[in-house]
Amino acid sequence: MTADVWLPIPPDEIQGLPQGPNYLFWDGDEEFPADPADCSFYVVPYMRPGDVGMRPMPRLASVEVVQTLSAGTDSIEPGLKHLRPGVLLCNARGVHEASTAELALTLILASLRGIPDFVRAQDRGEWRGGFRPALADRNVLIVGYGSIGAAIEDRLAPFELARVARVARSARTTARGPVLPLTELPAQLAEADVVILSTPLTEATRGLVDAEFLAHMKDGALLVNVARGPVVDTKALLTELDSGRITAALDVTDPEPLPPAHPLWHAPGVLISPHVGGPTSAFRPRAERLLVDQLSRFVNREPLRNVILTTGTDGT
Repeated sequence: MTADVWLPIPPDEIQGLPQGPNYLFWDGDEEFPADPADCSFYVVPYMRPGDVGMRPMPRLASVEVVQTLSAGTDSIEPGLKHLRPGVLLCNARGVHEASTAELALTLILASLRGIPDFVRAQDRGEWRGGFRPALADRNVLIVGYGSIGAAIEDRLAPFELARVARVARSARTTARGPVLPLTELPAQLAEADVVILSTPLTEATRGLVDAEFLAHMKDGALLVNVARGPVVDTKALLTELDSGRITAALDVTDPEPLPPAHPLWHAPGVLISPHVGGPTSAFRPRAERLLVDQLSRFVNREPLRNVILTTGTDGT
């Protein structure tokens, strides 16, 4: 039987797909394009709620690969318990680095230079100048140093920073310098003017930015979250924001979407963007290249890229 491949992008719009599989389009609609039991390669719909992407998973009896088009896989991982052992979960490493790093720099510069205040003043027809913090000569800490963290540092390089520190789950050395273990966080937070969160959401990082973490941040520091909302304890962050001791720029929140009446909207010193790190003009061509490469490897029985885990191992 020909293997079914479910794609959230119409197959006839993707150039270079290998011949062999039966390509079907499904982007989270109520009706499935075919029997999920016949799907061998499932590409999770992008920018859909987790329950939508997980809906066919209990019926994916013959699936071999689950491929996300997001860098994080946390939204789909609860559905893995429905799959047989040996299924590969792959993420979209290589797709979102440029866009997410661009947004991180945008949030940093907009927050430091007071762009939201300028926009509000423009709406009122007011000319409001004055001194603002610069990024130059600042100490920056990147928490989470995978491909997105590295891409952020690449874009920080021209800004004449005093120092960039890197902290991740495990210590290692990179071309740009050492990556310190999480145990070094308190000391690094005390020195950082800007703290950038780019870590994946795992049980180890859920609530990582709690009251203790925030208390270690220096007065006047900026917290930037382009990771996942639950990495930050929202209640603890609100306490610090209301005190005026630190500021924040958030592309992700907990809860998400942020309800209209949530106090985070009106907290002092916070800039919020609605989880737009990935969806830009850079997404589609990079996503299509990834899918063509992964499916070519799949058809030719070559090792896949970006394998995060295999079901039936490590407790999955």
